[in-house]
Amino acid sequence: MTTGWLSHELYMWHDTGASAGVLPPGLGVQPGTPYENPESKRRFRNLVEVSGLIDHLKALKPRAATEDEVGRVHTRAHIEKIKAMSAAGGGDASLLSPFGRGSFEIALLSAGGAICALDAVVHGEVKNAYALVRPPGHHAVPDLGMGFCLFGNVGIAIRHAQVTYGLERIATVDWDVHHGNGTQAIFYRDAGVLTISLHQDNLFPADSGGLEENGEAEGKGFNINIPLPPGCGNGAYVEAIRRVVIPALQRYKPELIVVPCGFDASGVDPLGRMLVSSEGYRDMTRLLLTTADELCGGKLLMVHEGGYSESYVPYCGLAVLEEMSGVRTTIEDLWAPLMANWGQQALQPHQAAAIARAAQLIENLP
Repeated sequence: MTTGWLSHELYMWHDTGASAGVLPPGLGVQPGTPYENPESKRRFRNLVEVSGLIDHLKALKPRAATEDEVGRVHTRAHIEKIKAMSAAGGGDASLLSPFGRGSFEIALLSAGGAICALDAVVHGEVKNAYALVRPPGHHAVPDLGMGFCLFGNVGIAIRHAQVTYGLERIATVDWDVHHGNGTQAIFYRDAGVLTISLHQDNLFPADSGGLEENGEAEGKGFNINIPLPPGCGNGAYVEAIRRVVIPALQRYKPELIVVPCGFDASGVDPLGRMLVSSEGYRDMTRLLLTTADELCGGKLLMVHEGGYSESYVPYCGLAVLEEMSGVRTTIEDLWAPLMANWGQQALQPHQAAAIARAAQLIENLP
């Protein structure tokens, strides 16, 4: 059994315009490069090739999602708005989601890429898969895009699995540094999807991702947020996986695990204030793979989300793919030993307390 690898050059052509990071350019704000740009993803893809790991992965080909598939998650009004704005030259989906001409079609290809990678895992064509798609999706709610996201790639792929394959228990583990509010909103009333999000407390969106957001109606108890204090490193993240994520998965017993995979909790990311290294991502991946083997025959899908350090995202991504495939390359992460020596990389008491509070939510799982 192999690891699937899905990407496409057109993902890199999604145009987010000119900005000063996340600020609109103007008088007093010099235009520059937006944080959400192709470079970190392209460098990740290039390192997979240069390392030789590409030779051990099974190439998967994306297709565009249909508007009906996207409509299982998003309102028709939202789909038509993005479509019209894209055809007219672009705009902004709402909050921090600029896009250009053709981005509607690229967003369909991004959602479709997540679907194709999921298909390959469910069919047993591959044991697990990584979909390096763009634009990202985990902030997009049913009627709005936000946070660089136009359509909810993971949500669309999971709805596809429910409708097409009749899967009744799917779990998501979102370790992007920002709260996975879009995925949460899509499945907030759905007991068929366990949504878990590890994120920096109250980073983005504002006032989102608290412990009290635990699901509603039939979905009550099936949404677990793990808001972590700024400064968490490998120790806290691995402890959160061990103390909260794995027990929740073991209790839920999913048929498939999907990871909205952001690398913006890394120690050198410009939009987060966490200290995770590639070794931290490697360890978290190893723990999830073991749990997936125990619970669902190893069926694990990673769908790319955030991560804005052009120099470091590739090493975090390579570490994840090495664990998924079981193949170690000769590429060395020179940042890793530096980060290992940073203060408070080990689990701190205040971090353990935050994780313990989140662990109490497991008791709410029916």
